[in-house]
Amino acid sequence: MALYEHIYLARQDISAQQVEELTSALTQLLESNGGKVTKNEYWGVKSLSYRIRKNRKAHYSLLNIDAPHDAVAEMERQMGINEDILRFMTIRVDELEEGPSVMMQKRDRDDRGDRGDRGDRGDRGDRRPR
Repeated sequence: MALYEHIYLARQDISAQQVEELTSALTQLLESNGGKVTKNEYWGVKSLSYRIRKNRKAHYSLLNIDAPHDAVAEMERQMGINEDILRFMTIRVDELEEGPSVMMQKRDRDDRGDRGDRGDRGDRGDRRPR
């Protein structure tokens, strides 16, 4: 079976619970066609770069999928029909990423308030106005 990373954007006016229900429905669809979802991440509501169907924000979700092509094609067909899904993208990969994705790592770092090592700044000298 092939490995895929799949991201979809759902309308901002549906709830996070509805997004989870949508994800579970997609997971069941894949499993009924011989595939499985190895990782499911909900990234939250984020601003879009441009309006999509009059929406300025969207719910972002990531799925790592191990499934045959026919199962992924059927999932994409169903997503194209669903009015709650604004956009989706599926990419075939050689191997699936273990652990949290970069977006989740960023959120963890932001929650801690960790700005990282700032040792490259050097001495800024006397900062008094002249």
